[in-house]
Amino acid sequence: MDLLSIKDPAFLKQLSMKELEALSGEIRRFLIENLSRTGGHIGPNLGVVELTIALHRCFNSPKDKIIWDVGHQSYVHKILTGRACQFETLRQYKGLCGFPKMTESEHDVWETGHSSTSLSAAMGMAVARNLKKEDSHVIPVIGDGALTGGMALEALNHIGHKKEKMIVILNDNEMSIAPNVGALHNVLGKLRSAGKYNRAKDELEMLLKKVPAVGQQLAITAERIKDSFKYLFVSGMFFEELGFTYLGPVDGHNYEDLFENLTYAKKLDGPVMLHVITKKGKGFIPAENDKIGTWHGTGPYKMETGDFIKPAGAPPAWSKLVSETVREIARADERIVAITPAMPVGSKLEGFASEFPDRMFDVGIAEQHAATFAAGLATQGMKPFLAIYSTFLQRAYDQVVHDICRQNLNVFIGVDRAGLVGADGETHQGVFDIAFLRHLPNLVLMMPKDENEGRHMVKTALSYDAGPIAMRFPRGNGYGIPLDEVLEPIPIGTWEVLREGGDAVILTFGTTIPMALEAASSLEKEGIAVKVINARFLKPLDIAMLTEILRDNLPILTIEEAVLQGGFGSFIMETAQELGFEGAIIDRMGIPDKFIEHGNVDSLLEEIGMTEKQVKLKIKKLAKQKEKRA
Repeated sequence: MDLLSIKDPAFLKQLSMKELEALSGEIRRFLIENLSRTGGHIGPNLGVVELTIALHRCFNSPKDKIIWDVGHQSYVHKILTGRACQFETLRQYKGLCGFPKMTESEHDVWETGHSSTSLSAAMGMAVARNLKKEDSHVIPVIGDGALTGGMALEALNHIGHKKEKMIVILNDNEMSIAPNVGALHNVLGKLRSAGKYNRAKDELEMLLKKVPAVGQQLAITAERIKDSFKYLFVSGMFFEELGFTYLGPVDGHNYEDLFENLTYAKKLDGPVMLHVITKKGKGFIPAENDKIGTWHGTGPYKMETGDFIKPAGAPPAWSKLVSETVREIARADERIVAITPAMPVGSKLEGFASEFPDRMFDVGIAEQHAATFAAGLATQGMKPFLAIYSTFLQRAYDQVVHDICRQNLNVFIGVDRAGLVGADGETHQGVFDIAFLRHLPNLVLMMPKDENEGRHMVKTALSYDAGPIAMRFPRGNGYGIPLDEVLEPIPIGTWEVLREGGDAVILTFGTTIPMALEAASSLEKEGIAVKVINARFLKPLDIAMLTEILRDNLPILTIEEAVLQGGFGSFIMETAQELGFEGAIIDRMGIPDKFIEHGNVDSLLEEIGMTEKQVKLKIKKLAKQKEKRA
């Protein structure tokens, strides 16, 4: 079959079992070949090929709402809904999104990039369907890892209580990104080995009713003792106790099993939990054999060997640099522990876990718990390092406010993937953390200019005993500069002058420093001398240096790879007013008031006007304003 010719999934209803099996193989080959060039979430998608085909065969999308939790496993869904022809642009600038996207297709009924949202969304859609007196199915697909998220458990509780009709597909591959952890994972393990409970119950009831004279009474008695029967057949019927009809476990790669159970589930009233067992990475040996999550999402790779295509001699990744520095300091300080919400590989904590297994805690997809767990540790004199992506930190905001900052606890938050991240797009761009962190009392917020300063900042954070401290660092690799062997704390709230100049000042930090220095160098040739300051502490500000700049009446341009609203530039303007410099000439450059989609970071920066050329234009404009006032 020509996958590029698929327009919608209706054709699946006409295919024989043999043709469906052939289609599965074609889709896997297509994914392996295309993702070897573009990169992407190959492991999750190879694991749901049969499941996705079965869903689109048994249901009528988009009338029936198929909701993908997290969304990184929606590539097969995109192929079956007419987007195979766009896969060469996957996750590229102006190309196909790596997650469900409503503007791409009517079949994408829910947009997501963070986990554990599908069940709440499904509940909303199911209630709306009932209020509108419509006849359709709602089918959220959630992974066993995402099910550990607190939001998913809140939704399960509500769905079971209200008995709303929906079919929840629990895609159980025994992994989220890394191997799953937690008690709920153990419950699922028992269910995997327990066999099919519900069908056995139905068959026994039917047999009892056939017994002459007393059959009906026996069936009633059996119903009365169903709890005992249930626990006889299935160990830990967690979902039935929540109000769901549990079906499974089902082989997620067997069409007959899938069709039989999906058809049966459609006939049941109330919420159904269909437990489907799949193999992450199925059909590609390197991905199938992955035990730690390396093949969850990748860059380009060689199809023949599974070797990743990376530039030779690349500097260390920021995540690894930070985690390994924490590990180095932890050798001399037993108070240091590391915490990750299901991202030990992404946060490069494997080395720390190997050396300090008793001081490494992967809490699963549970960002809120991770933050308050860190706070609890800090109350007892420990020094927790919470390694968390910027966009995942959003999910733990109240815990940072209420449990960490309000109690002024010594928690070190490593804000990974801060700034634009590129291919993963708007759900993963780490551009809001400055705005939602810098106004919190007691919190120190900083970002290094390079990996050497980053190591010293880690030392600063782990030496700081006056409250919470957060360090932002970007996705990708450092610059390859030499690293100091001896680490020294940086005085809190101090900036660094990188280049002198008396006509204007650029205040910036992190990834935008090279652009600022290049612009200043170019402007010098045009007779404009620009001072460039590494404003590495975003809070507290270097009030002494800022006051000096304002007294010298130097125009200020702030640059941040983060949202402008409520960000660093806003902080500078507020502070200038508080210091009595209401007339200061200040302009800001940063992320505008919109969500930034996926694509190469340089292309995204060009689109929003964050370029050396724009820096020069803004500085020239500021210099003219100063001349007019003179």
